[in-house]
Amino acid sequence: MQKQEKSFGIQMLSVQPDTKPKGCAGCNRKIKDRYLLKALDKYWHEDCLKCACCDCRLGEVGSTLYTKANLILCRRDYLRLFGVTGNCAACSKLIPAFEMVMRAKDNVYHLDCFACQLCNQRLIQ
Repeated sequence: MQKQEKSFGIQMLSVQPDTKPKGCAGCNRKIKDRYLLKALDKYWHEDCLKCACCDCRLGEVGSTLYTKANLILCRRDYLRLFGVTGNCAACSKLIPAFEMVMRAKDNVYHLDCFACQLCNQRLIQ
């Protein structure tokens, strides 16, 4: 059974003036801009490689995109739609899938809850 979810890198490339323009995978037009994005083994205008949910420009929000169910997604929307939620080992409250966390062995913590068990001093400033 083939895995349907993957993360892929995004590369920003400078277009050399003496090269033949590449076609954009998003709009099918030639890329004549100074820069282009390469992702999923295809070339994209910076404005064409967007998250299917929030429409953010993926080249601006990070160097990774996610695919699942034929959708191209930013990290936040991928985790919101398909991520796993869990509970904080310190406060037992729910941790949304898109929230940044700290891990220690098998435990997961909110950033605010990650503290020394002896003196309660936060370990993240």
